Parts: sequence; structure tokens; C-alpha cells
Amino acid sequence: MRTLLPIILLLLNTGIFAQHNDSLRVKQITDEVMRNATAYDNLNFLCKKIGARLSGSPQAQKAVEATAAMLRQAGADTVYLQPCMVPHWVRGEKEQGYIQWGSPEKFNLHLCALGNTSGTGSKGVRSTIVEISNFAQLDSLGKAGYIRGKIVFFNFPMNPTYIESFRAYGESGSSRTRGPSRAAKYGAVAAMVRSLASNPDDYPHTGTVVYNDSFPKIPAVAISTNDARWLSNQIAQKKPLTAFLRTTSAMLPDAPSFNVVGEIRGSEKPGEIITVGGHLDSWDLAEGAQDDGAGVVQSIEIIRALKALGIRPKRTIRAVLFMNEENGGKGAAKYLELAKANGEQHLFALESDAGGFSPRGFSLDMKDTQRSSLLRWKPLFYPYGVYDFDRGGSGSDVGPLKEVGAALAGLRPDSQRYFDIHHAATDTFESVSRRELHLGSAVMAALVWLVSEYGL
Repeated sequence: MRTLLPIILLLLNTGIFAQHNDSLRVKQITDEVMRNATAYDNLNFLCKKIGARLSGSPQAQKAVEATAAMLRQAGADTVYLQPCMVPHWVRGEKEQGYIQWGSPEKFNLHLCALGNTSGTGSKGVRSTIVEISNFAQLDSLGKAGYIRGKIVFFNFPMNPTYIESFRAYGESGSSRTRGPSRAAKYGAVAAMVRSLASNPDDYPHTGTVVYNDSFPKIPAVAISTNDARWLSNQIAQKKPLTAFLRTTSAMLPDAPSFNVVGEIRGSEKPGEIITVGGHLDSWDLAEGAQDDGAGVVQSIEIIRALKALGIRPKRTIRAVLFMNEENGGKGAAKYLELAKANGEQHLFALESDAGGFSPRGFSLDMKDTQRSSLLRWKPLFYPYGVYDFDRGGSGSDVGPLKEVGAALAGLRPDSQRYFDIHHAATDTFESVSRRELHLGSAVMAALVWLVSEYGL
């Protein structure tokens, strides 16, 4: 035992020393970001000089060019574009919609067309309304013939008792993504969806619809949460309501676009790739600041901070600004396709697509052995208010990399205000806190450096 004691003490001291050094490095990275980050300024440019960046639009192409320049300015060793074809949906003219009940008076709706939907045509659609609160009710009424020729109103509020707001969004989101096709199956002529928003307001929230090609592609709109509550109350009073909707949205042929990629090449294991990213496209109602301009500029900031500190990572760090997350996922599909074709070894991928609010942790989608390896760094993040390292989804852009063996993670910011502005006209630069945005960049950079240094 006496002969083993010095060895045990040496191992303990070595571990303590290494942890101390890691803590100092994490603080160095965090200090650099909090003092000198350019993420907030980059976001300002993306939002105010370019604005909404719907896939296939001229603004999306301007964003490709601007962020490639930002990555070069950040000091990336290599910056390049990955071509991909993306859906090109256009909203058309300003949407119109109102409710009438047996008189000339109208209640004008706060509404917007949902993404990828067909328009009503120039004359619009007018019909009576059927309120639906769950899909079982839709199927029951549809089989009985009560849906045919009607406008279906999907009133699926986000559950306020779920403290994790993304859980509520996921549960209610089926009304938007699948509801219109399920209503079309029973002969509905249009769909109105209660906006996927946490709080009552007058802003409609858009988002993608996934049509089923077996049924007609009926027009679909979102109405504000305040209007949804009003309409549900009127229906409960058995009033003879009719709705009028007019939208001119349309799907055009696919358009060429790009993922934007910037790399720092690894010094010891350059073939092992760490991807960090967000999506460059946004919906067209606002500036896409939280969704997902924040994730884009945070990913660029990781490159800038490491280069500014002269840190040469052992493994290759690749910032990827994905195109077309919102209404197709074509950028993520192309990134995976090229990873397979090039025989790349993807060790780890981290996505920021939950807003630029204060970071609270990381959701982890990886093997138990990899998670155990990562959890040994958990105490290093406590000083920065980051404590949640739970199992969960990573993000729709890095998620496909699971096919090539990557361990996945997603930045988990405080989500309580995210769905107030998600996919709505309120998602502007002014909704983002400089300090919160930069703190998210800092903890992402720290985690990426740790994985680069030690692997999983």
C-alpha cells in the first residue's frame, strides 16, 4: 500500500491540476467573449441591413455573402460555400380575413399565411367554421361529414403548465404542421390555426405546413392568440359565424442557395470534426433575430474568440450556417450528404436554435459513455449559470449527423419568452440582449474547446 500511495497522490494531483487549468482556460475564453465579442454587432447587421431571410429570397443570398465575410473577418482558416437547392415559397399580397355573424359588421382577424401553403386565389374563401380542439374530435366530425366544405379552426393552445416551453410547442405544433392536410382529408376548404405562442397578443405566428400529397393542398393561416380566444368564445355562444380568408401565397420552383462554412483546422487530429452552427434562413415576417440570427452569430463568435486568443484546437472546429431549416431542411440534408461522400469523421455537433437568451445548459443526444465523459466538465460551467446537462434533442440541422456517428448537443437557453416572438413580427434585433447573446457564445465556445481538447 505504501508503494501505491505516491502513485495515487500523483494521479489525484494531476487530475486536480488539469481541472484547474481547464477552469482557467474556460474563464479566459469567457472573458474574451464578454469583453470583445462581435456577435451583437454582426446580428445588428444581419437584422437591420439585410432583414428577413426566407429561403430562395434575394435577402437570403445577401446573408450568405455577408456571413461568409464575417467568418473571414473572424479569422477562420478556410471559408467556403456548400451549394444546395431550397424551396422557394412566397407570401404574396397582404393577407385578409374576417369573421361575420348575421350582420354587416366584421371582426377583422390578425392573421398570416402559414409557410409553404397554397393561396386561396384572388376571390378568397368564405364558409362556416368548425372548431377543433384535438385530432380525435377532427376524425369523429370528419367521418360524420361535418367537416366537408367548412373552414376548420384548430384551437390547440400551448399547455401553460409545461415549464419547459419547447415541450408545449412540440405538443401543440401538430395542429400547424399536420392539421391542414388532416382537415383536407375530410373535405375542408381552408384551415385556421391558433398561433403557437405562449402568451396572449395580437401577433400571428407563421411556421411551416407539411402537406400530405394524398389530399388537396388547402390554404392555411395562423390567427393571433387573442383572436383565437375571441373566436372560441363566439363559437361557444352558438352564433352563426362565417369566415372569409384571402391569401395569394405560392410555391415557386426550387432555388439555388448555400450553407456557409468556416473552419479552424485541428493541430493534432484534423480529421475529427466538431460542428457548431445555427440556421441562416428566417421567416419573412420579421428580422429573424432570435430565430436564428442569434445562433448564426454565436457560431461565428466561437471562431473569432479562439483565433483572438491564439488557441489552436486539437480537432477541426467547423462553424456551419445552415440554409433552409425553416421550411425544408435542405441545408442540413446537403451537409450530411457531403459528410458521407467525403468520408468525414464527425465527432461532435452543437446547435444553437433556441434563441439568444441566457444560457442554462445543453441538451445531450449521445451514447451514455459519451455523456458521462462530457458530464465531468459540468462543474466548470456553474460559475456562468449553466447547470442543465440533460438528455434531449440537439437541433434539426445537426440532428442528421447522428447517421455518421456524431455525438449531438443543443444550447439550452432560458425559454420562457422565446415563444412570445417565435415566427412573429416581433422577432427583431431589439428583442436580443447583448449580454445574454454573448454569454451564450462564451459557454458554447468553452464546450467546443473542451471537446476539441479531450474528445469524448
